[in-house]
Amino acid sequence: MTNLYIQKLEKYGSGSYLASDVTVLLDIVDKDAVADVPVSQKEALIQSGQRHYSDMLTLEAAPTAMHEQLYSQALTQGTTRTATDIANLAYTLHNTFEPTVNAERPLVLVSLVRAGLPIGVLLQRALTDPNSSYALPSVHCGISIIRDRGLDPVALQMLLDAYPNSPIVFVDGWTGKGAIYQELARSLEAFSDPSHVHFANIFHQSTFDQGTVNNTTVIPLLTLADPAGVAWLSASEEDWLIPSGLLNSTVSGLISRSLYTEPQSGLHRSVFYDNLVAVDHSLAFINHIDAARRSLSTPPRCLPTYQQPRYQTAELINKLAADYAITNRNRIKPTIAEATRAILRRDPERILLATAEHPDTVLLRHLCAQRNISISVLGDKILPYQAITLIKQRSKDS
Repeated sequence: MTNLYIQKLEKYGSGSYLASDVTVLLDIVDKDAVADVPVSQKEALIQSGQRHYSDMLTLEAAPTAMHEQLYSQALTQGTTRTATDIANLAYTLHNTFEPTVNAERPLVLVSLVRAGLPIGVLLQRALTDPNSSYALPSVHCGISIIRDRGLDPVALQMLLDAYPNSPIVFVDGWTGKGAIYQELARSLEAFSDPSHVHFANIFHQSTFDQGTVNNTTVIPLLTLADPAGVAWLSASEEDWLIPSGLLNSTVSGLISRSLYTEPQSGLHRSVFYDNLVAVDHSLAFINHIDAARRSLSTPPRCLPTYQQPRYQTAELINKLAADYAITNRNRIKPTIAEATRAILRRDPERILLATAEHPDTVLLRHLCAQRNISISVLGDKILPYQAITLIKQRSKDS
C-alpha cells in the first residue's frame, strides 16, 4: 500500500531542481491563469482585509544586473559558511536519527516553500552523500505553509500515507519573528496527542515522564539561521547574508510563493516561472555549495537542539511595534533576507539597520536609494537583527 502512495508522490515535479533533490507537493498552475496584482494594489487589499496575501501574486521579473552582482558577491563571501553549516546540520541529523531510520523508514525532510527549498535540497545532497561521515536514508519533499492559513494539510497527509513509520523534520531558511514557527505549531496541534496514530512521525523528539508526554512537545523545525530563537535545530542564531535569501524564484527552483487552495479542492498552488529559465541559479547554487561542502577540511560538529522555543526577540518586536505605532506585527519584517524580500515584494515605509555600512546590507541600501526609502540606523537596539523593514500602513487598523 505504501509503495502506491510513494508512486503518487513521484508524479509531482521538482521545479528546476533534479528529481533526486526534491518532490514539490504543489499544484503548478500556468502564470497566465494568475492575476498579476501590482505591489501597491496588493498592499492596499491585504491591509484593508479585502484579500489575503496568499490569494494574490505579483509576478516576478528577472533580477536586475545590480541584484545579480550582489547575489554573486554574497555567494562568494558566504560559500564556506553555508557549506559548513549544512555539514554540521547533516551531522547532527545523522547522530540524532541514525539508530532509528533505515531504507524502509527514511528520515523525511519537509521543506517549507519557498525559503526552505534550497536548504532542504542541500541537506538531502549531504545526507545521501555516500562518502560523508553523516550519510543517512532520507527523502525530501517541499510543501506550502501560509501565514494565518497553515501548513497544507493535503500535502502533509500524502507524506504520512507514503511514509507512515518515518520521522519528519521541517526545514526553513531562517526565522524572523517566529511567525512561521507558530503557524507550524498550530497546524501540527492535532497530532500532539500521544495516542494519535501519527504522533511519533512529528513529535519524535518529545520526552516522557511516567507515561505522559512532557508539556512542551517539540516542533521539529530546522533552519540555517534562527535569530528569533524558535527552531529545534539551527546552524546559528545570527542574522547574516544567506546567499539564497537574496533571490526569489531564481534560487528556489523557479517556483513562486504558494497560493492558497481550500483543502477539499486539493494542494496549494504555485506558478513555475518558465520565462526565467535563462537567469535561474537554483541548480548552480546547489552544486556550488555542495562541492564546497565535500571539500571542507574541518570535521563536522554536533549542534545543540532545543526542547522549546526561546522567543528571544519577542521583547524587541514589541518595542518596535510600540515605537512605530504598529498594531499589525505582519508589517514588521526582520532579518536581512526578509527585509530584502519585503522591499522587492511589498510597499516599505522605512528600513532599520544596526550598522550604516554593513557589507551584508549593500543590496538593501541600494534598493532604498533607488526607491527613496528612509533608513534609520539604530545600532545595537535592533540586534540580533542586522536589518528590519517596516511595511507602509495602508489602513487605519493596520
